[in-house]
Amino acid sequence: MVNAAEAYRRQRILNAPPEHLTLMLYNGCLKFIDDGREALEKKDYETANNMLQRAQRIISEFRLTLNFDYEISHQLLPLYNYIYDRLVEGNIRSDLAQIDEAKGIVTELRDAWVEAMKTYRVDLDEGEGGKGYA
Repeated sequence: MVNAAEAYRRQRILNAPPEHLTLMLYNGCLKFIDDGREALEKKDYETANNMLQRAQRIISEFRLTLNFDYEISHQLLPLYNYIYDRLVEGNIRSDLAQIDEAKGIVTELRDAWVEAMKTYRVDLDEGEGGKGYA
């Protein structure tokens, strides 16, 4: 049986607009990177591998869903490829520096996405508060 918190989380995802789903993916990716990094520090290599692979899958999803009708997609693809490579190499070599580098780039992309969402909301006259997603 699904508990109330899980049901709420699922409903929130199902009803979220695409831009909020993207933000959730960025945040999820950062969480998996943090969890993977923490596991590496504890030398729990199995958990680290699982968490970092989850982050890699999110980056892969971003790459696969780029719309190349927009110029920004041509700029994001090499960046996503670089992040993915840092995550893979950091995972294989247990290299925290590479994982930290990937996290820094994902954090910058997430923060830029949040700013774009704020600008979009203001343009739509939704104001600063928005709808509680960002």
